Amino acid sequence: MNLESIAKYFAPKSPMFSDSSRATATDNLTGTDVMAALGLVNARCGFGFDLYLAKIGISSPDRALEELYVSAVELSRRCKSVTELDETIRRRVLEIMCAFAYQDYTRSAASVRQCDCCAGSGFTEADVFTNKVQYPDGKPPKWAAITNGVYPSYWEEWKSVRETARVMCNTCNGKGVISNACRCHGKGKVLDKKATELQGVPVMKECGKCSGRGYARLPAESVRKALCEGVMTISQPTWSRNFKPLFELLVSQCHVEESHADAALKSVTR
Repeated sequence: MNLESIAKYFAPKSPMFSDSSRATATDNLTGTDVMAALGLVNARCGFGFDLYLAKIGISSPDRALEELYVSAVELSRRCKSVTELDETIRRRVLEIMCAFAYQDYTRSAASVRQCDCCAGSGFTEADVFTNKVQYPDGKPPKWAAITNGVYPSYWEEWKSVRETARVMCNTCNGKGVISNACRCHGKGKVLDKKATELQGVPVMKECGKCSGRGYARLPAESVRKALCEGVMTISQPTWSRNFKPLFELLVSQCHVEESHADAALKSVTR
């Protein structure tokens, strides 16, 4: 059993607690076995287990973020520029980095994020031009409609008025969210046109945009801007040289802890 199969045990559709059919399985796990296995995994790799449960929406991320902050304090000792900061500023920097690292860790090809164009509202403001009629000399008299050679339009004056209107966002089509999936549709592979033409059969290659992940990562520039707005001003060279490596370490730490929890669950249920 792996971590991906534990979600159904928290919301089962039937009373059979097993990841395989009763008709073919010879060593079915009962509900007691599964709960005991999850308890052992939580005792051995609580950090990774809490991260994964929060990632799939079963538990709150508060506990996972607290444990991630503890890891951030340990990892920050490798970064001299972070250790030299004031205690209050350093704590705030690590808290923001942990929050963004967790968001980056929870991203997948199936997840969505708030639309940047409409800020989640589904609508944007656009300048539109509307033709409106005006009567500078007053509205036409009633006799103008029944007199030959005289038309009510003689009293009309049309003007194109510029107005601001709410229109549907073209980026998200009014949904307010956009998918994190890459242009490869989450597969991580795209068609290699040159190799396909040479060999005559479809040849796949790693997607160059997502490097095979299948989804777009959280931009590191967003973390720098959040630090500049909430804590202190950090230039782009300083961020790339002194702070970004710590952020990447935090993201990697989340994936490492999840893999440890997955390995522990496999060893318990094998």
